[in-house]
Amino acid sequence: MNSAQLHDYYKDSSGVVTDSRKLTENCFFVALRGEHFDGNDFAETAIELGAKYALVDRPEVAEKNPQLIAVQNTLQSLQELAQYHRNTLKAKIIALTGSNGKTTTKELVKNVLAEKFTTHATYGNLNNQIGVPLTLLGFNEETEIGIVEMGANHQKEIDFLCQIAQPDFGLITNFGQAHLEGFGSMEGVIKGKSELYEYLSQTQGTLFLNIDDPHQKKWRTHTHHFTFGEDKNADCCFEYIKTNASPLALMMEGKIIESQLYGDYNFSNIGVAVALGKYFGLNFEQINSGVYAYKPNNNRSQILQKGSNRILLDAYNANPSSMKASITSFVNNTQKKGIVILGDMFELGSHAAVAHQEILNLLETTDLEQILLVGENFDRTESLDSRVHSFPSLEAIKGFLSQSPFDEREILIKGSRGMTLESLLEYL
Repeated sequence: MNSAQLHDYYKDSSGVVTDSRKLTENCFFVALRGEHFDGNDFAETAIELGAKYALVDRPEVAEKNPQLIAVQNTLQSLQELAQYHRNTLKAKIIALTGSNGKTTTKELVKNVLAEKFTTHATYGNLNNQIGVPLTLLGFNEETEIGIVEMGANHQKEIDFLCQIAQPDFGLITNFGQAHLEGFGSMEGVIKGKSELYEYLSQTQGTLFLNIDDPHQKKWRTHTHHFTFGEDKNADCCFEYIKTNASPLALMMEGKIIESQLYGDYNFSNIGVAVALGKYFGLNFEQINSGVYAYKPNNNRSQILQKGSNRILLDAYNANPSSMKASITSFVNNTQKKGIVILGDMFELGSHAAVAHQEILNLLETTDLEQILLVGENFDRTESLDSRVHSFPSLEAIKGFLSQSPFDEREILIKGSRGMTLESLLEYL
């Protein structure tokens, strides 16, 4: 079964689905295997529930129904199908990666470019070896610009995803201390993320470079690039407007671009969207409209009011770089008495103990009223500061918050996804 034949099945379906719980009528179900599941076990049921075809990699399963298509490896076939489909598209593909801000940046860029083009983008954070193929298979002949978010936690992963998506353009949001367990060091992070620029330099693609970032600035030697930032020499130059407790805004060519985002770390994310809008020929009104239309959700930089407390919920994910940026921005912009509730950062490997202690050391230099730390890593840190309270688990801090409610406070909540810190909202 070659990719062209698989593509015919795909075109004859309503689209690819890999989760048997999310089947749609006439879909093409791809039976993937995981550590604790085997999609082949659900292939027959998928057909019974309305799937038109199911891709399996166990021959004995395929014998049961002509709508079951056998291949050697369903994941590899999914990736090859996506690569084949990408080559049938007329769309320009923009790939983006980075340590922090990928999804926020992707949504901002999508909103801006949709003001002029038929634009489709990665849904949620489907940005890995499964998510990227699914994203590409969600693009169609009407798509003019496709935005593909790429995540990675080890070397050569971005390069692999580039071979599938074959982007025309690329940008890196930033380089931070994320996934150190897989990348090994900050140098490893930079090398891994820069695989996107390496790919584009080999294929004569265009790099969108944040000229304020020294790690990106050096890529200006590449023939095809477009720079942006506060540097006066940037192709798209703007100024970040910093005002306490107000949504972020940019000044470009004497005009204000407004957003609904908070947190200084989001400035460069907005800057990316503004720069791409300018590059693709949008006028000021279109760029401003697209930026302002994006309202954060899904635990990303959300401003919530709970009683008399104003809460910045940024609990979708965390690493040392994003944690430091969030703390610094929160401290600099807090109007009332400030409290932070921080959860463990994951995937740091041998760097975990030092990284968590460094965050606590930073917190101790601030004028925060209380510092509440949650998780096994934070619970192992050391402090003599009376403002610091550590809790080994969510249940422990829930008990504390139940007994010691807050009023008239500004509260930052941030931690890795697995900490599910949003569950604390009901106690605030």
